[in-house]
Amino acid sequence: MLNEKSIPSIDVSDFPGESETLRKAGEEWGCFRILNHNIPSSLLLEMKDVVRSLLDLPMEVKARNTAVIAGSGYERPQQIKPIYEALGIYDFTSSEAVDTFCSQLDASTHQRKVISEYAKVIYELSLDLAGKIGGSMGVVRNDLFEGWGSQFRFNKYNFSSETVGCCGIQMHTDSAFLTILQIDENVSGLEVMDKSGAFIPVDHQPGTLLVNLGDVATAWSNGSLWNVKHRVQCKEATVRYSIASFLLGPKYSVVETPPELLDPQNPRLYIPFTFNDYRELRLKTKLIAGQALELMRINS
Repeated sequence: MLNEKSIPSIDVSDFPGESETLRKAGEEWGCFRILNHNIPSSLLLEMKDVVRSLLDLPMEVKARNTAVIAGSGYERPQQIKPIYEALGIYDFTSSEAVDTFCSQLDASTHQRKVISEYAKVIYELSLDLAGKIGGSMGVVRNDLFEGWGSQFRFNKYNFSSETVGCCGIQMHTDSAFLTILQIDENVSGLEVMDKSGAFIPVDHQPGTLLVNLGDVATAWSNGSLWNVKHRVQCKEATVRYSIASFLLGPKYSVVETPPELLDPQNPRLYIPFTFNDYRELRLKTKLIAGQALELMRINS
């Protein structure tokens, strides 16, 4: 059931003024729009054009996009998600990873340049947002999220008149700490679930990006941050594209709650775990709507 509530908006140029609003958005919604993020609209449009052109390549070309970690390569339409497909780049801050992806898909020099530029600014924004979230909760360290892994997911929904009313991708949480989502400016369909269980439509608003918090954020915050459930519904017979940029988790250490968020009244809730192990657990168990995180609870 849909209702008329709307998710909160955060002005990232107004800190610490927006710090309390950000904390509440993370705890109560697990998602929010960001304004004044300083990524040029021209780059957002160029990146969308590049992603669209790559996703419109023949399937045999897209299939060259092999996975580096589980779920990071090309995902072809399958029985459970017949109208969805995606391309991926794991560790998009690595120029080698971007070059490998572009070579696999015979991307042009211009396409490589746009992806590289977008990767740089979106990762900087991811770290900035993660730091602001940590700061809003009283965890203030310059190196708090330094070196955390990243991943792109370029999504295509092959909507048609026959699929109107169907699910493009089923309800799930993201496994990452946070996702910055550039949603389709022309085609709606994304819905997030609030804590009452109602689905809230999220349409494009010019100049904004959407941020979703995932399972790693919930574990890192000792259960304070909400891992928002979301889905994509087919509402019109038009192909839909979106760009998801994930800040995953520590590359070389474990996800664990900082000591600043623990005390005798708030003991540690989750065992420390690596992101890759957790990602494998989600894929193995097929528990994709936050249930896998319950398996990481202490004394679960």
